[in-house]
Amino acid sequence: MIFTDIEKKWQKKWEETRLYAFDPASKNPKHYVLEMFSYPSGAKLHIGHWYNYSLADSYARYMRMKGYNVFHPMGFDAFGLPAENFAIKTGIHPSDSTLANIETMEQQLKAIGATFDWDYEIKTCVPAYYKWTQWCFLQLYKNGLAYRKAAPVNWCPSCNTVLANEQVQDGTCERCHSIVTKKHLTQWFFKITAYAEQLLFDLDKVDWPEKTKAMQKNWIGKSTGSEITFGFEKGGDFNVFTTRADTLLGCTYVVFSPEHEQVGFITTPEYKDKVEEYREAAARATEIDRLSTTREKTGVFTGSYAINPANGRRVPIWIADYVLSSYGTGIVMAVPAHDERDYAFASKYDLPIERVIRSADGSADPLPYVEYGIMTNSGGFDSLSSEEGKKAVTQSLKDKGRAAFKVNYRLRDWLISRQRYWGAPIPMVYCEQCGEVPVPESDLPVKLPYDVDFTPDGTSPLAKKEDFVNTVCPVCGGPAKRETDTMDTFVCSSWYYLRYPDNKNDEEAFSRKVMDKLLPVDKYIGGAEHACMHLLYARFFTKAFRDMGTLGFDEPFSSLVHQGIILGPDGEKMSKSRGNVISPDSYISKYGSDTLRMYLGFGFNYIEGGPWNDNGIKSIFRFLERVERLVQRVMSLPGGSGKPDAGLNYQLNYAIGRVGGDIPAFSFNTAIARIMELVNAIYKYLGGACDGAFAKEAAQKLILLLAPFAPHFAEEMWETLGKDYSVFNQAFPIADEGALQRSTVNMALQLNGKVKANFDIAADASREEVEKYVLQNFPKLLLGQTPKKIIVIPGRLVNIVL
Repeated sequence: MIFTDIEKKWQKKWEETRLYAFDPASKNPKHYVLEMFSYPSGAKLHIGHWYNYSLADSYARYMRMKGYNVFHPMGFDAFGLPAENFAIKTGIHPSDSTLANIETMEQQLKAIGATFDWDYEIKTCVPAYYKWTQWCFLQLYKNGLAYRKAAPVNWCPSCNTVLANEQVQDGTCERCHSIVTKKHLTQWFFKITAYAEQLLFDLDKVDWPEKTKAMQKNWIGKSTGSEITFGFEKGGDFNVFTTRADTLLGCTYVVFSPEHEQVGFITTPEYKDKVEEYREAAARATEIDRLSTTREKTGVFTGSYAINPANGRRVPIWIADYVLSSYGTGIVMAVPAHDERDYAFASKYDLPIERVIRSADGSADPLPYVEYGIMTNSGGFDSLSSEEGKKAVTQSLKDKGRAAFKVNYRLRDWLISRQRYWGAPIPMVYCEQCGEVPVPESDLPVKLPYDVDFTPDGTSPLAKKEDFVNTVCPVCGGPAKRETDTMDTFVCSSWYYLRYPDNKNDEEAFSRKVMDKLLPVDKYIGGAEHACMHLLYARFFTKAFRDMGTLGFDEPFSSLVHQGIILGPDGEKMSKSRGNVISPDSYISKYGSDTLRMYLGFGFNYIEGGPWNDNGIKSIFRFLERVERLVQRVMSLPGGSGKPDAGLNYQLNYAIGRVGGDIPAFSFNTAIARIMELVNAIYKYLGGACDGAFAKEAAQKLILLLAPFAPHFAEEMWETLGKDYSVFNQAFPIADEGALQRSTVNMALQLNGKVKANFDIAADASREEVEKYVLQNFPKLLLGQTPKKIIVIPGRLVNIVL
């Protein structure tokens, strides 16, 4: 059989009969299967894409055969920096290169033979899609969840654009790995922090990998503590967040982050030059460096003092880069006796260190000790435990208007402004009379102009396009300027799962009626690297639109599976720069797509992945040829009574049960192994006296088990068996539990650990009955000796120790 020929045959048949067309009117229970869509940055899919999409499709096929109305769409996350960088390098417009790449990838995805319904395809870079991305922005803006402010932001000097916190990895740009610096710019943000508690709490509602949940919990970073109000000696107040209010009496100085907006106010004239010099140096340091425990702590005195509200003590105010503006209030009350960073800083700059809490074990401490206590209403002190102390200190100061109980989150608002061209324009204009004005929904989309200068200079290319920038204010009709930054591409993917089922709706982004019927996504499949970006953003969008009344559910993805990564043969992540990218095309042309899919399923643990090697692909090819010969042989047998053979019937139903359990668990390698064992069992049956009718029944069930993994081949074999089109209109087999209750079992007989024979015995035989049977029926093996020990493992083996 030439596999490539039958694949073309069946792909044509599927297309002509619209076998995989989704039927919204179906009465079967829905099952929305979705893989994270791909970015068309390269001209072709590599083996990693195949690993994700082909085996996710095997799951979708299985669910179809289980009676579900499976919705399985595909599209392209088509905006982004790589296409723009490619345009800068080659002169090829991002729109041209992206759409050409999409066309190529569409053909490759179709070569998989997947169940994608292409009628529901989306491309995020076309106006028909990003019109609704802009609409999403406007809804968030109208509901107070999109705002513009000046703030220190992450800046990639290579990409010449702002990055969200989540796009900075170990102090470098996730795209180009350049060192990220800080800039102070006016940017657009989404108020994801308004949903911090819900994002944390609702993780218990979803069937997600625990590691992914833990990553999101850590990123959200909930801390329960207190916000203490200090006073400036020169007048005015500032707040400090702390989880250790019980150490307030040990505060001997205060530290502001270098980028804090009040640094200018607190710096006295004689310290201005040193402070500015330090702030410039801090701006060049990466966040990862600033937080390093091994890095020497540095700082500068501002010349100002604060008043500790607990004891009225006058404490100096410093700035130091180990304090970040992104956590708490950007100010730390330093308690050097009870914090390692503060201790190192205080030691270096000869600042007071006063211990106010005894050592946990009561041992002596070389530091000066101030008796721990809490202010009472009478002005005295009461000795309390640490937890009691936190509450008592906060409550005492709260009564005086100088503190509050506070929950803080590490999560920061989502910075969406990007100084680049290839993205969805932000639908806002700026008018001297009216200020910032949203573009009316009736004027959407704000189209991305084609003729644009891409030369990178740190500002948006759209800012150079005067006929785009200059517009009319929608409110007063006067002259206005358009926003020239574009949106982070993660905005496009934060709602795409909502657009798929309603992709031809010209009146709204998605209708509540369609959403209520098909959402949330039942099974979402994609990379774990998106745990704190896409997956968090999509959850935020879902909750925001739920609160607007547009959606009726809390979470976008009920169940999540992360596929592993197929590395290059060198064990490194595949990339063009390393030259280790593996294309599936040559394997498809030689062995067929079913062989490649089967090999990916059998050769790797889907959740783990691993380095690519093709040593076993020929074996999979030969296995499918062996199945073909089995079907041909079964078809040549005369009929029979159809009475099941007990041994084969057990193997058949055992395989059905295991495969039916392994596929929904994404344990494809073990499922395929069970199918291989079944093929061996059928061949063994055919080697003896066999019933043709039962053999044919066994072959039919074998093909049904194999169908999700080798869909074209299974269609061909189903037709060979004389069955009606299509194998995927059949129900997945259900194991007969009665057939799994065996009257006898085959056990191995070992002598000093070496197998010497096999024997059949009643499945419910006791240990004593097994021993008696062995001693009576295999006396020659004992060589006249009395056994030292007889070890019986029920249903498996007997080991006689001489």
